[in-house]
Amino acid sequence: MTQTSTIRGEERVASGRSTDRRSIRSRALLRDALAAEVVESGDIAHVTVTAVAERAGVTRRTFYSHYADIADLVNCIEDDTIAELEPLVAHIAATSIPELKAAIEQLEPCPGSEELLSYFKERAAYLPALLGEGGDPAFAEHLKTLVHQTVAPRALDGIDARALGAFFDYYLTFVISAEVGVLVRWIAGGMQEDVGIMARVMTMLAFVRPGDLYGNPIDFDMPALGLALMNVHGIDLERNNDD
Repeated sequence: MTQTSTIRGEERVASGRSTDRRSIRSRALLRDALAAEVVESGDIAHVTVTAVAERAGVTRRTFYSHYADIADLVNCIEDDTIAELEPLVAHIAATSIPELKAAIEQLEPCPGSEELLSYFKERAAYLPALLGEGGDPAFAEHLKTLVHQTVAPRALDGIDARALGAFFDYYLTFVISAEVGVLVRWIAGGMQEDVGIMARVMTMLAFVRPGDLYGNPIDFDMPALGLALMNVHGIDLERNNDD
């Protein structure tokens, strides 16, 4: 079983679908038609196979030769997107703290971030509709899961041991949720800011401390505080093995 999608112009073969030109074109038409129907109807739950097929200029039979239903079409688009994003996210995750610090000091984006945002910009015909209001609410959660799985192992490199355990896990969840939230807002808002500018904004947002924007930055020894917090009232820093 084979499936083809594109990563920066190269074909990736996965499972499930034909790779002939006609099939690839039909799936692209159905994908874009789905997005247009989401925008027009305002809710992906209201989109029908008939409406998508008609907008794509294909028959219902053609639709069903590729997908079981609308949910299957949505899942395939999202699965392809996640697979294509994985190496882009891994590139960003591979950036060291010194490299990131140097980039920020030079007002440059995190290495790999422009490529990631360009990926979404190049797919403006359909991804904003699926990630925006009326699209699939689970899509953003899938993005968070991808980022967490890709970033977590790398984030442990050189970490202060005092920050390990539940505090680190919640910290990582907090940062990833914030960054993906900003990404989704940019995408759903029509990606009006230039890719280069937005990459710099997202790079620097991760390092804004409470009070920084008000001339009163708060500077704490967070690993020590995290350790103290997780040990309050006898709470073990490591997760309870009885969970």
